[in-house]
Amino acid sequence: MAITLREHATARSIPLDAVAGRALAVSGVLANATPDPERPGNWLLRAGSLVGAIRVPAPAPRPPDTRAGDSLILRIVPKTPVRRLFFLLGFSLDPARAWRQERDGTVDVGAHEDVVPALAYAVERQIDRSLRQGVLQGYQRVEESALVVRGRIREAEQIRRHFGRTPPIEIAYDAYTPDIPENQILRAACEALLRLPDVPDDVRRRLGHQRVRLADATPLVRGRDLPEWAPSRLNARYQPALRLSEAVLRGASPEHRPGGLSLDGFLFDMNVLFEDFVTEALREAVREHGLVGRLQDPQHLDTAGKVRMRPDLVVHQPDGRTPVAVVDAKYKTEKAGSYPSADLYQMLAYCTVLGLGEGHLVYAAGQHGERVHEVRGSGRPGGGGGVRLHQHVVDLDQEPSELLFTFRHLAARLAANHIQK
Repeated sequence: MAITLREHATARSIPLDAVAGRALAVSGVLANATPDPERPGNWLLRAGSLVGAIRVPAPAPRPPDTRAGDSLILRIVPKTPVRRLFFLLGFSLDPARAWRQERDGTVDVGAHEDVVPALAYAVERQIDRSLRQGVLQGYQRVEESALVVRGRIREAEQIRRHFGRTPPIEIAYDAYTPDIPENQILRAACEALLRLPDVPDDVRRRLGHQRVRLADATPLVRGRDLPEWAPSRLNARYQPALRLSEAVLRGASPEHRPGGLSLDGFLFDMNVLFEDFVTEALREAVREHGLVGRLQDPQHLDTAGKVRMRPDLVVHQPDGRTPVAVVDAKYKTEKAGSYPSADLYQMLAYCTVLGLGEGHLVYAAGQHGERVHEVRGSGRPGGGGGVRLHQHVVDLDQEPSELLFTFRHLAARLAANHIQK
């Protein structure tokens, strides 16, 4: 059975097994999942900001039944076109490169229009490009028991494990091997994608081929932290694939287990993706004017330092100490027909703490127009004027070049205000 919902659309009444319904209700995947009071056996399902696909396995058969039901596949379709979604993702992961190996700066998703097929295709293509010059190798520290001496003898371990007797000998050495974090991450991404629903057969075959090429890398244990790697000249050809693979591994297989069920799949959080794109794009844009942008800049509302605040982006003068502007990104307003007042209150608090005369809220388009609010009684210390709160709108349906121009224009406004001061 397959169910398709649309991001932030109205709830749909769907015939659904009670076990699967309860699993979805407690998983956090949907904004709402409740039994339909008017239709017994149906559930009201409404998607929120998570998009992608998950599989809910069939419940175990119960007597007198001898067969288990079919597994449930839930697809959540984004409002933003998939190609644009992957441009946002690519820029957020690596704004300096911005995936410009494609002519238009976007991630290559082939002809696929759904999230999971496009993701699988994009990752496989990136991995294939990474491996065209062969599998990367590097030096790894190895500690083991052996019958011959190689490298350095681990004397403490030799005494602790073998009471000083030989053989075997506890040794440590540096091995030149393909079993390095970079290959482990790429292999894990292939394996994660092969578990997902909706991966096209041709892409599935190519992912299997890439996994074979990476067979010498140790499989990662699901649920554990990813191994660390550092960008360098040696792994430059791997970096686009690594960043995309890490995004897969962090978003794949939520592994919610309500009632003993496991939900396998991949989900993008559009709230996070939009926030990451806006702040990275604006940070890159203000850099052209010599300003410094800091993401999630920690601040405190009170003098005692007990009430914490983290604006999405604080723009500083070139010295990196004096704030010039503050920006917060909001993918979707909570109320239909009007901006939520809570966003304005939050931004006013940021401006008050940072001593700024302007604050900027950036929303995704499709809801309201741009507005400017002059706050009453908001004279600043030192005789400054009142605080102005700007609410900007970004149309995600624009071409990548037009999207980035929007942020360059906003950055120019922030820089102009800085020069005037």
